[in-house]
Amino acid sequence: MAQIVRHQTAVVNVGGVEVGGGRPIVVQSMTNTDTADTTATVNQVAALARAGSELVRVTVNTDEAARAVPVICDTLRNFGIQVPIVGDFHYNGHLLLKKYPECAKALSKYRINPGNVNIGRRTDDNFRTMIEVALEYGKPVRIGVNWGSLDGVLLARLMDENGRLADPKPPEEVMKRALVQSAIESAQAAEGYGMGRDKIILSAKMSAVQDLIDVYRMLARECDYALHVGLTEAGMGAKGIVATTAALSVLLQDGIGDTIRASLTPPPGGDRTEEVLVSQQILQSLGLRSFTPQVTACPGCGRTTSTYFQELAEKIQGYLREQMPVWKESRPGVEEMKVAVMGCIVNGPGESKHANIGISLPGTFEEPKAPVYVDGQLVKTLKGERIAEEFMEMLEDYVDRRYVPAARV
Repeated sequence: MAQIVRHQTAVVNVGGVEVGGGRPIVVQSMTNTDTADTTATVNQVAALARAGSELVRVTVNTDEAARAVPVICDTLRNFGIQVPIVGDFHYNGHLLLKKYPECAKALSKYRINPGNVNIGRRTDDNFRTMIEVALEYGKPVRIGVNWGSLDGVLLARLMDENGRLADPKPPEEVMKRALVQSAIESAQAAEGYGMGRDKIILSAKMSAVQDLIDVYRMLARECDYALHVGLTEAGMGAKGIVATTAALSVLLQDGIGDTIRASLTPPPGGDRTEEVLVSQQILQSLGLRSFTPQVTACPGCGRTTSTYFQELAEKIQGYLREQMPVWKESRPGVEEMKVAVMGCIVNGPGESKHANIGISLPGTFEEPKAPVYVDGQLVKTLKGERIAEEFMEMLEDYVDRRYVPAARV
């Protein structure tokens, strides 16, 4: 694992998952189902949990959604899925949490947006009520500030103060300061109502990469609360993945971030679990955590006109992901395995030697044979029509021999 000095925070226990305090960075996600549709929500939470999401957030915005939450939590437990469920509240959270105590008890954490409650106004009864419910049931909270719903009263005050300066700062700098101040002042207000720092997680999300980096660097300098990091409204496809990766990688390399989410927009009917896989891959690429064996594959060039190595790499990557739910419990250490599937002689043998197990397939005009390396040593050269099948068999045999089932250790 990478040697990165982490931002020091208290440890927050979220339904048995520890966040902050130097603990492994937690991957979380959010459903996009109507929470009142218990079947759809249970199915999506289960899919996200199976993909590796360690916390799952659901929208709680109506009476029907609040009534559904305990049913969803009970059903998941009956299916053997223990993932903590976080309730996402805006505007009416103080009403729903008081009106539906079973919902309040079933959730593992409450997400509160200071811009959508009355904190900073003449009275902050709504915010206080949510904190008091959290205290009553021993639940932590995430105080999550978003630039799209920033506390207007606070922003107006800071803009006025800035306007009176001899050398005013640009408006965007004032907005970033307002995000940080809103988060910290809200957390201090929660502490004023009796909530400990070990029950508070902060976030301050923006949709522009450099702005997000600036805001979280300010937060990390000015507070020691656990931090949830994510680029809000990251977008669809390559744009969303690249922007999220760019922002989170810089912050994580700085040691900032205790739990992360990739807020990707899936295409209609798309797979919601992609956001989990992206978060995992960011952490694994940085060497911060390991989730699944990694496949190294060359991009292809004029030497590799065949798609054979691409098809094999895709097949192996899919196989490894499918096996991980089983291997996670029975094959300790397998998530750190490295597999190489290379397409020609230029870098193929070298990359294969660096992997736990690797194959160098023949490129254009090369002799039709494929050397296989195990732990840096050439162990076999495959030929013929069953190269892919034989390599898969060797891979399975390697896992059986190298990663001994936990019960036999």
